[in-house]
Amino acid sequence: MAVYTHGHHGAVLRSHRSRTAANSAGYLLDRLTAGQSLLDVGCGPGTITADLAALVAPGRVVAVDQAADVLDDARAVAAERGLTNVEFRTGDVAALDFPDGTFDVVHAHQVLQHVADPVGALREMRRVCRPGGVIAARDVDYAAMTWYPENPGLDRWLAIYRRTARHNGGEPDAGRRLLSWARAAGCTGITCTASTWCFATPDERRFWSETWAERIMAPGIGDAAVAYGYATEADRAAIAAAWRDWGANEDGWFAITHGEILSRLSGD
Repeated sequence: MAVYTHGHHGAVLRSHRSRTAANSAGYLLDRLTAGQSLLDVGCGPGTITADLAALVAPGRVVAVDQAADVLDDARAVAAERGLTNVEFRTGDVAALDFPDGTFDVVHAHQVLQHVADPVGALREMRRVCRPGGVIAARDVDYAAMTWYPENPGLDRWLAIYRRTARHNGGEPDAGRRLLSWARAAGCTGITCTASTWCFATPDERRFWSETWAERIMAPGIGDAAVAYGYATEADRAAIAAAWRDWGANEDGWFAITHGEILSRLSGD
């Protein structure tokens, strides 16, 4: 895996905990049935995992993440919901520690943008998926993000983020590339879709703007951008202020486009 650009600062985890199967994996839900086995790759704090586990119960769910600390959060979410069919492990999508054909569904949300070899990662996901099973992946496309009103500070933020993510070995504009990566990985029966997150209500703007104002000043993206020479401390402070200005604007609107793929493996 490439360097995880966001890190695991509290503001990052707060954003990740807002994710649910409904708002982050809607394209997959009608493929899920009770009793399926499911692998969730790069599960983070486990809120999506817990939703998926409830949907396929009593089917077995295994969730992996490279960051051992965040798995404690994920276990706590599962315990709070009384889920007994989910297991959390450290793991790497580049070398999944499972035999061929183990799972009915293999899912990854916002993972492939961060890996050095997304095609290889998809090959691994395909390897551990049984014939007739489903591979699902969803990734953001940073270049497709759009907002109103215009804000030079947010333009600067986006440029810095994309340079930093690529320096770390990832691809921030992953959403538009998922189809090509899946085809290169030998995936078949591919369905492509796109969906958005939109932040426009006062509460949504407050949440999204404060999250990024904190993140640019925290370890992770902010520290890395400075270390690589892509930003100064003054840039970080100006970007944080720009986020808060946007969040306070009653006309503020922010849309995030995600690419999505479903691949049905031959063998039905």
